[in-house]
Amino acid sequence: MEYNKNSTTSTTTVAATSMAAEVSRLSHTLSDSSQPSVIMSPCAACKILRRRCVEKCILAPYFPPTEPLKFTIAHRLFGASNIIKLLQEIPETQRADAVNSMVYEANARLRDPVYGCTGTICQLQNQINELQAELAKAKAQNLNMQCENAYLYELICKQHVDDNEGNLSQIMEFNDHNSTFVFDECNLDVAWEPLWT
Repeated sequence: MEYNKNSTTSTTTVAATSMAAEVSRLSHTLSDSSQPSVIMSPCAACKILRRRCVEKCILAPYFPPTEPLKFTIAHRLFGASNIIKLLQEIPETQRADAVNSMVYEANARLRDPVYGCTGTICQLQNQINELQAELAKAKAQNLNMQCENAYLYELICKQHVDDNEGNLSQIMEFNDHNSTFVFDECNLDVAWEPLWT
């Protein structure tokens, strides 16, 4: 078998020429098209899993490429296949809430490996119970103050009525005395006036 240097060179030249022509054609096609070229970045989940992000990736809307930590945290606790399985089982309207819940639970598990979000729930429930007890105590104190105020108001009103009754009796006595005096004066006037004019 003989090696022909000229045939190898000509084959390489033809291949290079055809490749250059193809690149030139593609560049003209892209520059002539009215639509701008969009370079899609893979979602954070596909980036971390090192797989190709397809156009209808179920994880892409919930794990954008700008938030890789969000998927990393959820992936450590649940695993990618479980996350995908869960998202496929629930309606699309609830998927965002489910992803946020998984990320929250994974964060809670990182903070408290033993209890996770259950520990947080118990802590919040204890705070609710304490606040309800404080609220009941404050309502009881408020009711007690209202009763005291009502009692004091009643005493003040009674004292005021008693004072007014004393004043009223004095005024009545004064009026009775003055009316008698006026009556007497009238009687005197009658007595001094002639009966016939």
